[in-house]
Amino acid sequence: MSATPAPAPARPAAPAAPLPPAPRLRRYLTGRPPAERACHLVGLLLIAAGLSHLAVAAADPRPWFGPLSWRKPVTFGLSFGGTLIAVTWVASHLRLAARTRALLLGVFAADCVLEVTGITVQAWRHVPSHFNTETPADALIAYSLAAGGAVLVATLGALALLAFRGRVEGPPSRRLALRAGFALLLAGLGSGVAMIVRGVTLSRAQGPATAYAEAGFLKGFHALTLHAVLLLPALAAYLARRPLPEARRTRLVALATAAYVLLCAATLLLSLLQAA
Repeated sequence: MSATPAPAPARPAAPAAPLPPAPRLRRYLTGRPPAERACHLVGLLLIAAGLSHLAVAAADPRPWFGPLSWRKPVTFGLSFGGTLIAVTWVASHLRLAARTRALLLGVFAADCVLEVTGITVQAWRHVPSHFNTETPADALIAYSLAAGGAVLVATLGALALLAFRGRVEGPPSRRLALRAGFALLLAGLGSGVAMIVRGVTLSRAQGPATAYAEAGFLKGFHALTLHAVLLLPALAAYLARRPLPEARRTRLVALATAAYVLLCAATLLLSLLQAA
């Protein structure tokens, strides 16, 4: 009688396939405090408002340049929405009390909404938004925009001061990117103040038409410097995910910063020469 063959050993069960990781953006947003999530949402709404005016511009054609253009609600919505999202993200790397961060970001978000709303309302009213005090409503909006500009300088200046004092969480490459980004951002705010002062002076001396034509002589420099606070930290964040030593990441951020500063300086010089 033959022996019964022994059963074959059971194969070990294959390991379960790992669940796909949640997208980085969703993980970031779900892990942030409510105030920061609200600021990101407001920023997206401002961007959407700016993009929607491209359709308005197609339905109601106007000259793309000039004080009555639909370009202004488009560019202001995109710029302020993007800047709000960028500043909210960058501020999450600053060491400060949660309540203080929420307060600064809340004031900044409200001010962004005020600025975009004022520009958009005047575009729909078919009147200039800047240097326009013809009626009480125009004066109220113009002075509100000017006051909002002062609030922007104060809130962003406070965040920049924290970055300059070294209260930045993260490696040297991130600290360099945040400091450089905020420094260029402050230069952009300064150029905005310079354009407003020039516009007010020209409006009083030569009339609003001259102010509308010549006050925006620093627009290129203004745009470049305002968005450095997003671009340079974004570069540092990208490099942080690369298999590079931190010393090399810092050198790359420094090179990018130097190139960005040279580009801004060249743009400023060209603008000044054209305005002379």
